[in-house]
Order: sequence, then structure tokens, then C-alpha cells
Amino acid sequence: MERSREPTALVLRALHVGDLLVAVPALRALRRAFPGHRMVLAAPGSLAPLVPLTGAVDQLLPTSDPDALAWTGPPPDVAVNLHGKGPQSHRALDATAPGRRIGFRAPGWPGPRFEEIALRHPHERERWCAMLAAHGIPADPADLRLPPPQETPRCGSHAPVLVHPGARYGSKRWPVRRFAEVAAVLHCALSPVLITGTADERELALAVARAAGLAESRVLAGRTDLAELCALVAGAALVVSGDTGVAHLAAAFATPSVTLYGPVGPQQWGPPADGPHAVLDEPGARRGDPFADDPDPALLEIGVGDVLRAAAALRGTRARALR
Repeated sequence: MERSREPTALVLRALHVGDLLVAVPALRALRRAFPGHRMVLAAPGSLAPLVPLTGAVDQLLPTSDPDALAWTGPPPDVAVNLHGKGPQSHRALDATAPGRRIGFRAPGWPGPRFEEIALRHPHERERWCAMLAAHGIPADPADLRLPPPQETPRCGSHAPVLVHPGARYGSKRWPVRRFAEVAAVLHCALSPVLITGTADERELALAVARAAGLAESRVLAGRTDLAELCALVAGAALVVSGDTGVAHLAAAFATPSVTLYGPVGPQQWGPPADGPHAVLDEPGARRGDPFADDPDPALLEIGVGDVLRAAAALRGTRARALR
């Protein structure tokens, strides 16, 4: 007898580190809703180290953006749009001729209207869970934690403090001099500071180190891949950063963090309120352009003292939690 084909659920989320992490509760809800399906996630190949930690995905289909979705198998039994409200992302999934469509309402797509969900659920994590709930798939937005990698690096016998000055857009980058002042104060034998970032952010990280009086060996920007960064964040005593992917990693691993918000507030992208996280936000000064080249005025309203006070309040949080 011919073996029946394994049913497949294709999920589109062709975005970045933080975008994947806020979608973890929705991915896990889909895993529970379709336990017999092969769960295929269409997302950038660079996210491969993170995907297994979700416990919800069987296969990563490298996809840099919706138009690059290359589905070559039989039509998926279920297509789930966790990428956006359409039409580009809906159109990419329509091309696979799925048996069932799960997403926001559009021609050929049943479901809730994006505007109605966004009004009631401003946070990105809650928004996708609410969309699934409207399709009859219960989802818990608090189900975001990831298991830590098996080995987490340390600086001697002490967990490091990570200072991450970079961000994808200038609107979310706090000034170098301020990051340097924070790094200089936080760096000591009991909490050695490491400066993280991508290869493109290495010069920025080196500038912070020089201004802080730290050795170049303290700069890990450009020297770690995503798997190594995950291990660093999971084992850190504290993470200080702007609103970028490393802040979402800290939330996922329950690592104490201080996150500085600029053009977009924590109401949409912030960590869970019950975690060891401090959010610094000055909404009254917000310009709100996330793609600007210069720091948002709301970000510039946050002072070095604000960050240091928040860091001091969090010191020891992880040690107490592990007792």
C-alpha cells in the first residue's frame, strides 16, 4: 500500500531576529494545532541557529523576503501568513496553492481584519496570537521563552555584561559617547563588559570601546555568529541595548536587560512586563520615523544616568532567580 503523504503547514515570516522571536508564541500555537503536520518556516537562512530553539519548526525554508519564497513541493495543506497583512505576503503564499489559508482578512483569505486586531492588541507578539485565536487556534503570548544553549560563555568565573550599541537604523542608535560612559561605569572585575554587534557594526563597537577605555579584545562585534551571540546573551548578567534583535534575545532567555526605545515604543515591541527587564522610553519626544538615519528625539531624551540607575536596579536579578 502506498504511504500517504505527510501533511504540511507552511508558515511565512521572512524577517529578522526580533521578528522571529516575537512570533515564537504563534509558532508554538500552530505546532499544537497541527501536531501531525510537517511545520515548514519560510524565513531567512541566517536564523537557522534560532529556529530549533522554538521547538515548533521541522524545517527552515530559507526565504529572504516574500517574493523570494521558493516552494517546490506539493501544495501545502495549510499556509499561515505571520509575515504581514498582505498583499505581497498573501500573494506569495497564494502561489503555493494551499488547501487552507490562515492570516488577516483579504480577498481569498478569511480571518479578522488587521485594523481591528491592531487596535485591541498593539504589541506585535499579542497581535499574531490574536489573529490565530480568531481562526480558532488558541495562543499564549507569554509563551516566548527559549531554552538556553547547552554551553554559555563566561569571563573567567563571572557572567559578562553585554553592551550592544548597534541597530539596523540610525533612528534606534543611542550616541557612541553615551554607550561608552555606560560601559566604562559597568566594567569591573565582577561584571566585565563585552561589546557585541554585527560585522557591519564593528567600527561602531570599536569606537565605543576606545571612548570607554576598554581593550579591543572586549569588542566581539563581527567575531560572533548568531549561535554564539545566543550563548552570550543567555549567559550574560545584563544586556544594555537599543530596541533591536539582541533585546529580544534577552527577553527570550530571561536575561536581565535595559532597553532604550526611540521611534517605536515598548507597547509594540517591548519585553514581557513580568521579566527582569527595564524599558526606558520618552514618548513625549518621539518623532516616530523608524527608518531615519539620525537618533529619534525620544532616544536622545534618555540619559546615561537613566541607564545606570536601571542597570543598578537589575543587578543580581539573574543570580536571585537561579537560587
